[in-house]
Amino acid sequence: MKSSRERLELDKILEAAATFAVLDGGKAELAACTPAASLAEAETRLGMTAEAEHLLFTLGAGRVEYFPPAGDLLERAEKGAVLSCGELLHAAQILRSVRLLHDNISAVADESIVLFSELILRLTFDRRLEEEIGEKIVSADAVADTASEKLFSIRREIRLMEERIRARLAQYLTGDEKQYLQENIVTMRGDRFVIPVKAEYRRSIRGFVHDRSQSGATVFVEPEEILEMNNELRTLAADEQEEVLRILKDLSVRVGRLRAALETSILATTSADTYFARAEYAYSLRAVRPKLSRRGRVEIVRGRHPLLDAKAAVPVSVTVGEKFSFLVLSGANTGGKTVTLKMCGLFCLMAACGLFLPAAAAEVPVCEVFCDIGDSQSIEENLSTFSSHILNLKEILERAERGSFVLIDEPGGGTDPEEGQAIARAVLATLLLRRCFGIVTTHYGALKEFAYRTEGLENGRMEFDAADFRPLYRLCMGEAGSSNALAICTRLQFPEEVIALARSYLSDWAGAFEYTLRAAEESRVRADAARAEAEALKGEWEERLAALGKEEETFQKSKEKFLASSKAEARRIVSERTARAEELLEELEEIFKKESLTERDLIEARTIKNTMERGTMSEDDAPIRAKPVDMGALREGTFVRIGSMQAEGKVLSVNRAKGTAEVQVGALRVRANLSDLYVASSKEKKGSVTVTRTVTPPAEQKRELNLIGLTTAEISSELEKFLDSAVLSNFPEVRIVHGMGTGKLRAAVHEVLRKDARVKSFRLGKYGEGESGVTIVTFE
Repeated sequence: MKSSRERLELDKILEAAATFAVLDGGKAELAACTPAASLAEAETRLGMTAEAEHLLFTLGAGRVEYFPPAGDLLERAEKGAVLSCGELLHAAQILRSVRLLHDNISAVADESIVLFSELILRLTFDRRLEEEIGEKIVSADAVADTASEKLFSIRREIRLMEERIRARLAQYLTGDEKQYLQENIVTMRGDRFVIPVKAEYRRSIRGFVHDRSQSGATVFVEPEEILEMNNELRTLAADEQEEVLRILKDLSVRVGRLRAALETSILATTSADTYFARAEYAYSLRAVRPKLSRRGRVEIVRGRHPLLDAKAAVPVSVTVGEKFSFLVLSGANTGGKTVTLKMCGLFCLMAACGLFLPAAAAEVPVCEVFCDIGDSQSIEENLSTFSSHILNLKEILERAERGSFVLIDEPGGGTDPEEGQAIARAVLATLLLRRCFGIVTTHYGALKEFAYRTEGLENGRMEFDAADFRPLYRLCMGEAGSSNALAICTRLQFPEEVIALARSYLSDWAGAFEYTLRAAEESRVRADAARAEAEALKGEWEERLAALGKEEETFQKSKEKFLASSKAEARRIVSERTARAEELLEELEEIFKKESLTERDLIEARTIKNTMERGTMSEDDAPIRAKPVDMGALREGTFVRIGSMQAEGKVLSVNRAKGTAEVQVGALRVRANLSDLYVASSKEKKGSVTVTRTVTPPAEQKRELNLIGLTTAEISSELEKFLDSAVLSNFPEVRIVHGMGTGKLRAAVHEVLRKDARVKSFRLGKYGEGESGVTIVTFE
């Protein structure tokens, strides 16, 4: 009889996972893995797989380097056998693989890597031995010249001796003896250098004949004078072999001493390889780590059988063992009942083997899994389909105990339906009494009805689209499904008259029951469609309401922000005007505190008075109604009015290239733009100066202008007023604050500065000056 492992195709899953293993031993170990017998062992296996996944795909520290199976190499080395060059290179591969695994894991500073940290404690390696083998053994059949000083010396002497022999024999090829030679070559016979001589001249060259050609026309002669040199060469070759043997023996002894430790290391490395393979297999399936249940419970969310095409498989969600013990699964043929049954059992075995499950989430127990699935008919054992199922059920009933997970595909099949359903009910009732849990598939109406009225049983059905006559491969809990055999016959274009005749043969009870199930299923499909449509409409209106709510919230925030900024601007204006008025009053008080007033003091007092009468209007607020000066007539001595200062003075010089003029205004010398000059309202009388307004004394002028909050259209007048005041105050440098923002305000400021002839240069602030949020201006 097939085991549950075979029926659920666990071997195929393990073989698929084993293909990701690197080592031959890892492939064999994983393919032969048996499910864990205890919850603790299964948790450890899953933990190892989780850590392997983390090492591989997060930390990049996983993988095992390949080495061939060790065979009896280590045992022979321990017993004193001299390993060949190839076997020593094999041992070095093992040492390297073990070392790399140890170094990779130990280099990871991650507290979540616990089980692999314990595993590498079992690893032993000898890096010096590994390196020495690599240095001394150059191939599977050669030792390096530098393996020892003695070997290097011997091989050097061998090369020199060979050169001497070849040089002497070359004389035979070019001298008088050339006529006796069959070919002008030097060759080897055995391990001695010889020359090919024509048979009839063999006595013409003194020496020893070592061989002859098959035709007898050529003999291979070692000249007498070469004899001693060949003998010495053979002696050197023997010394070489002796030294090579010594080197191989030394390395073999060192490998033999590590036998026990290396065998343990190989087992640990092979185990690590199997868990890295499990992790890669899980990645290929997009699988998740299952939760292990401490009670008899299977819960799978959107699971799919790992042997099915992930793109085509319809995920299934199943829960068994919590609110009920057995799920009685019914529905149409080819509807996915058996696949769902197998998936649940297979997931339990996979988790017990440390494999992740292809599902959105899963909880499975670690327990004995029994199953009767498929046709086990056997000609050799003289068993019919029914007999084979009965023997499987017999074994299940003998071995199943509390907590066992039992899967039965169509119990009681292959015999009289009346008796078959009676057997199925009896088996199910017996398993319930034993506190087992599991899944049973059936087409028997009596078994579906039995599940409705028996505590511990629950009906479930695989959905079927009666309109299109096709299965939907979705599991619906709490309902029994119709087999839809006649509907499937219609889909497969079975003769219509035969289908009609079959329908007439249905018993009244069977027909009524199937009709009820089919009608319920069709009603449920229509209800699901209506519910889906309602949910879609609900979602659409919720999105619209949410969008309207966001718009209202945005509008309210904009309104509040506008009102707040308006109030703040009003407070700022009132505060500035009040502060300005207080400053002007203080200036007047300072002037009239003097014991004697000069003409300058009177001019300043008059200017302050005029300013206060205008309600502390800003300089640019006062409209200029004067006529612009005629640029052609402008020359030294011309009286003009400076618009930005609202003051009159005499032109001292004109710089048309820069567009500026130097003007004497009272005691002040002012540099003004030509565009800011207007025709004076009155002529200066000799010995007096008429000034209607003055500028703020330099000591009180600010060196910084803050334009944040203004629009690009508003900054021009503010900036020009500030620049005029800064020039009058003889400031070499000032700071303009415009903020970073979108850059539009900064660009507008720079445009004004480029056009102002008084500006020598300007730049963005450095670190500590405000960086790109300010511009530093330097004047001529």
